[in-house]
Amino acid sequence: MFWLLGSFSGVRWPEFQLVIVVVLAGLAVCLWYARALDAFTFGDDAAASLGIAVPRVRLLLFTTAALITATIVSMAGSIGFVGLVVPHVMRFFFGPLHRTLLIASALAGAILMVLADIASRLLIAPQSLPVGVVTALVGVPFFAVIIYRSRNK
Repeated sequence: MFWLLGSFSGVRWPEFQLVIVVVLAGLAVCLWYARALDAFTFGDDAAASLGIAVPRVRLLLFTTAALITATIVSMAGSIGFVGLVVPHVMRFFFGPLHRTLLIASALAGAILMVLADIASRLLIAPQSLPVGVVTALVGVPFFAVIIYRSRNK
């Protein structure tokens, strides 16, 4: 169940410290390439015309994202909808520039996970729900609204 829906109940400080180092280093790499990410939104040709080495930067950013994701999933299991919902909400509030969007999404995602963990421990106390159940309860309706709005535009 842990690997399917995620949980923070087994996380200890040594694992958490490793995750913090990897996430902060990965976030620093992504922030360094924030302008390249902005250029990628206009397509590969536009990014290349701005002097960005598209294949190299794309590989670096995909590798960074994969490393961050693998580190977090190895600690907490798979927790769905955080990476789908939070960036959409942050883009709505902060706009499309990745320098702001990356920081806002990281902070809002962390806050959402703390609140989801608290809710998962309190909803059916003394047992606890997997954190992924709580994030799905929040994420599925929200994502359904996003899909509905995008189809009706």
